[in-house]
Amino acid sequence: MTFPDKRYAAIGEFLGDDFSSCADAARSVSSDNLARAADILSTAYADGHWVYACGNDGSAAISGHLTCDHSKGVRTDTTLLPRVSSLASNVELLTAIANDISFDDVFVYQLQGMARPGDVLISISSSGDSENIVRAVDWARANSVHTIAMTGFEGGRSARLAEVNLHVKGDNYGVIEDVHQSLMHILAQFIRQGHMADADIAARKF
Repeated sequence: MTFPDKRYAAIGEFLGDDFSSCADAARSVSSDNLARAADILSTAYADGHWVYACGNDGSAAISGHLTCDHSKGVRTDTTLLPRVSSLASNVELLTAIANDISFDDVFVYQLQGMARPGDVLISISSSGDSENIVRAVDWARANSVHTIAMTGFEGGRSARLAEVNLHVKGDNYGVIEDVHQSLMHILAQFIRQGHMADADIAARKF
């Protein structure tokens, strides 16, 4: 069902239906695919590979937040030393590539210069079909870089191209992005606790 599908007079009612939509969307995510994504990231962090994240608009903000939580959060109380970078965070480089080459190449151009086999690309795109996302995922797959695509709506081309697709069934950008943000947190915190001493887990704030 589409949300919203009517006019709301009371924000409390909107709140309840929004949270209900988020819960439904969260339940649609494949736990098997989430486990595969966690395994890929855990291996990359343990082996010293780089993890790159990219997204446009609100998804760019999630990719930046991912860099924070997976760099510092995963490292805290563990022996892991994650190497994580958001391809959406360097405005100088982004605008240079967009201005001199093409906005469609802002992510893939960076990957071509930095990514190596065994590294990981996490793409975040509600539509899954933004050209700059698709080009990045396509290049990564062709160059032995693991690919994890967070998608919504119909999934788009990145859902079909990626090694692992974390698909959120929803048709509201806010709902999809909220679940993508939650998936980012879940992956970071799950990997962290899996590498912590048992006594530290209950003693720490996550």
